[in-house]
Amino acid sequence: MKHAIIVGIISLLSLPSIFSGCKKNSSPSPSNAMPDLQLVADGLVSPVAMAEAPDSSHRLFIVDETGKIWIIGADGKKAANPFIDLSSKMVTLSPNYDERGLLGLAFHPQFKTNHKFYLFYTAPPRPGTPVPGAPGALWNNTTTISEFTVSAADSNIADMGSERVLIRSDHPYLNHNGGTLAFGPDGFLYISIGDGGNKDDVGNGHVNDWYAVNQGGNGQDIYMNLMGNILRIDVNGSPYHVPADNPFVGTTAKPEIWAYGFRNPYRFSFDMGGSHQLLVGDEGQSLYEEVDDVTRGGNYGWNVKEGTHCFDTDSDLLVRASCPNTDSAGKPLIDPVIEMVNTANPKGGGLGIAVIGGMVYRGSALPALVGKYLFGMLSTSGKADGQLYSSTPETSGMWPFEPLALKSFTPNLGTYLKSIGQDRHGEIYVLTSDQLGPQGTTGKVYKLVAAP
Repeated sequence: MKHAIIVGIISLLSLPSIFSGCKKNSSPSPSNAMPDLQLVADGLVSPVAMAEAPDSSHRLFIVDETGKIWIIGADGKKAANPFIDLSSKMVTLSPNYDERGLLGLAFHPQFKTNHKFYLFYTAPPRPGTPVPGAPGALWNNTTTISEFTVSAADSNIADMGSERVLIRSDHPYLNHNGGTLAFGPDGFLYISIGDGGNKDDVGNGHVNDWYAVNQGGNGQDIYMNLMGNILRIDVNGSPYHVPADNPFVGTTAKPEIWAYGFRNPYRFSFDMGGSHQLLVGDEGQSLYEEVDDVTRGGNYGWNVKEGTHCFDTDSDLLVRASCPNTDSAGKPLIDPVIEMVNTANPKGGGLGIAVIGGMVYRGSALPALVGKYLFGMLSTSGKADGQLYSSTPETSGMWPFEPLALKSFTPNLGTYLKSIGQDRHGEIYVLTSDQLGPQGTTGKVYKLVAAP
C-alpha cells in the first residue's frame, strides 16, 4: 500500500460488531452465471488475510491487522473468542493508515497432526540495534515470523506460550512490510518482505546497491538484509533450515532469498492447479502497479524499473530515459505479466493506487472463471472504491485483464479492498473495510458466488 496516501484520508465510520453466517451453494451454477459477493463476516477492523485450516473442520481463519485472528466455523458462526491475540507483541498501529500489524498466516502442511501454524507480524524495534550508517537513528519495527501451536485443550484457541521465533528482521519505516506467508507445493515456507518503506528508496535503512543512478535501495541488494525479497525456508530446523536448492546457497548472498527486486510484494499466492505458478502483486510508487510470475532466482526489477518502465528516484513522476535490462551479475530484469497504470501517473488512465495480489480461481461455483487470475486494487482514487479484476494467464508476454463485473457491486466495490483469500476448494473471498487505516468496525469478508 502507499505511504503517500496517508495524508488527508481520515474516516470516521464506526459500526457495531455483527457476524453473518456463511451460506453454501446448494447446486452447481451455470457456466454463464454472473459473479456476486455474499457476506461471510463483518464487524472486523482491517481484515488482511484469510485461510482455511487444512483439516476436516472447514474453519475459516480471518486475520485482522490489529493482531487478532477470528474463526468462522463450518456453521458460519464466529467463535466467541479470538483464536489468537498478538496485539501486546506488536507495535502500536496508527489508526489513520498503517502497513504494520498482524499481516500473514500459514498453516503447516501437516497441521492436522502437528497443529503448527505460522504468523507474520511487526514487533517493536529491538533495543541496541541502531540503523547502520545512521548514528542515533532507530528502526521503526521488527519483521517477525513465528511458529505457534494450537492449544491442546481447545482447538479454537492458540497456545500463546508455544511461540518459536524463526526470523527477526529490522525494518526502517511503517510501510512496505510485505506480509504474506504461504507453503509452496514443495512443502517449504515462502515469505514476502517489502523494501523497507519511504519513497524513492531514500532514508535510513536503504543500502547502496549496484545501481548508483537511483541512489541504491534494498530491492536490488541481496547481501545486506532480507528486504525487497521473496524468501524460502524449511521450517523444520533450529530456528529453520535453508533448502539446498535455494538459488544463492553457497554464495555470499543471503541464502534465504528465492527471488528479489520487489518494492512491496504485499500479497502473493500459488496456483492450486496448473503448474502451481507463484504470482506476486508488487505495489509500485506513483506510475505503475504490477503482478509478477515469480521463478527461482529471478530479479523483478525494482528500483531500476517500475513495471516495464525505467524508474527515476530524482523525479518519480517521470520515466527515466533509459536503464539497464540486466543487473550487475548479468541477470535479466524480468518484466511483470500484468502492468496497471497508477492513478497518480500524469499520463492519465490510472486504474488505482495499490495493486492487491490475488489467486487463480479453482472453485466450482463460477465455471467461467476457472483458471482466471483474480486480483484487485485497494482503491481506484484514494477513496473507498476498491476494484476487482480478472486476468487470463498467457504462456508468454503480458496477460490481458478486465474489471470483474459483480451483480450487486458496481461500478466498484464501494469500499477499500484489503486482501483476497482462497479456501481449500479454490473458492475466492474478498476482504474489505470502509476505513483506509486499522480503525472502526467496518471490516467485512465476502465470498465470491454465483448471483441468483
